[in-house]
Amino acid sequence: MATLLRSKLSNVATSVSNKSQAKMSGMFARMGFQAATDEEAVGFAHCDDLDMEHRQGLQMDILKGEGGEEGGEPPLEGDIHYQRDGTGPLPPSASKDTGVCSELSGQGKPKITAWEAGWNVTNAIQGMFVLGLPYAILHGGYLGLFLIIFAAVVCCYTGKILIACLYEENEDGEIVRVRDSYVDIANACCAPRFPTLGGRIVNVAQIIELVMTCILYVVVSGNLMYNSFPNLPVSQKSWSIIATAVLLPCAFLKNLKAVSKFSLLCTLAHFVINILVIAYCLSRARDWAWDKVKFYIDVKKFPISIGIIVFSYTSQIFLPSLEGNMQNPKEFHCMMNWTHIAACILKGLFALVAYLTWADETKEVITDNLPSTIRAVVNIFLVAKALLSYPLPFFAAVEVLERSLFQDGNRAFFPNCYGGDGRLKSWGLTLRCALVVFTLLMAIYVPHFALLMGLTGSLTGAGLCFLLPSLFHLKLLWRKLLWHHVFFDVAIFVIGGICSVSGFIHSLEGLIEAFRTNAED
Repeated sequence: MATLLRSKLSNVATSVSNKSQAKMSGMFARMGFQAATDEEAVGFAHCDDLDMEHRQGLQMDILKGEGGEEGGEPPLEGDIHYQRDGTGPLPPSASKDTGVCSELSGQGKPKITAWEAGWNVTNAIQGMFVLGLPYAILHGGYLGLFLIIFAAVVCCYTGKILIACLYEENEDGEIVRVRDSYVDIANACCAPRFPTLGGRIVNVAQIIELVMTCILYVVVSGNLMYNSFPNLPVSQKSWSIIATAVLLPCAFLKNLKAVSKFSLLCTLAHFVINILVIAYCLSRARDWAWDKVKFYIDVKKFPISIGIIVFSYTSQIFLPSLEGNMQNPKEFHCMMNWTHIAACILKGLFALVAYLTWADETKEVITDNLPSTIRAVVNIFLVAKALLSYPLPFFAAVEVLERSLFQDGNRAFFPNCYGGDGRLKSWGLTLRCALVVFTLLMAIYVPHFALLMGLTGSLTGAGLCFLLPSLFHLKLLWRKLLWHHVFFDVAIFVIGGICSVSGFIHSLEGLIEAFRTNAED
């Protein structure tokens, strides 16, 4: 009898603890302590993800089948999660009451308002990579400004059609949600012949974007520190090595709870920095060089600008999970409209005002143009933000790699990198450290912020934001589409494909040339 009573009390205590954890996670999410990509993507990214800071607090990529209702289907192969609760992956047989994940996957799952969802999208598309937009205006002139507006319109539209692919009409004529993620949509398009091919393609694209985002953070850290203290006998490569040494503990991350608490402070600091830059530019309004803004473009470098602009808007990868966590999903379209309109206006004004101030002297990272007295302070804040943002895409990339290569059941390519007690094995930790070192090597040999950003935007950004959403929309819903929707989808696919190929080729040529130059040095 005493044993039975202790058992019941233990179960009650465990349940109360798990519910408390779930409520605290939801509370932190509503307060803004959120982790996410892109700007990513993430991808933010959906990448930007990179600024992907919102994903931690909301725990958005938890599937309903994992620790959810009894009898639920297991997650599809290739699907991804950005949140791990505990020291290792949850076993397939985990009980419903084993942690926060199970609590959130049930009916008590915390929901967010349209304003909170908009804040997450804003974090993804208004991250620190907007600092490269004035450089895009340098090579594109007024066409670059038009492209900022055009990219906002297209990304808003493709975000909406991507969400439409999550829904289908049931036998009663009701529109119901039958898919949960970008990977689910990709797998559905490739079924029945290749039921997991689409998910693998999306995961590969996302891994590339996440790793490239990590590289960009190391590059921008080294660049900012070098330009802040030019009199010190420390090269940009040495600053990158110092930054990587600070980031090496990321290999030991088990979860992002501690890191996510800094996300709101990082975002606010970034907005303050943007305001300082604009305020300085406005103080020099009398010297603005309007005659330098041209209608012609630099044919060799403008395609790189296309990738830079596209990369700054990447957010599609997390939109399905975000929409699924909204209290009223019908408000999703309205939320997408005002967030992208606001982003378009702010990015356009920021890029134009900054370019008018420095004209042909505009640098890849606009803060490098500031006077030395201001530049050092602003750049130190930006470096702090970059270093605090690095763990988010790094952890997301590690999770995708671990799940697809080491934890995919009998289909895994390598043995499980976690032991039976859930602890990471030593060789698994070595691989994580190798990934950190890889980002350093890329940052050392190709320390060009604009080229890397353009390459990533042209390759994965255009694919995840332009090509795949329009292709999936046509494949899954073509029988119900109106003619103008078909026209828009085809036009976006063609234009996006041309821009992607052109930007990728020019960015790759620039990177190869830069790599050869650094190798000779």
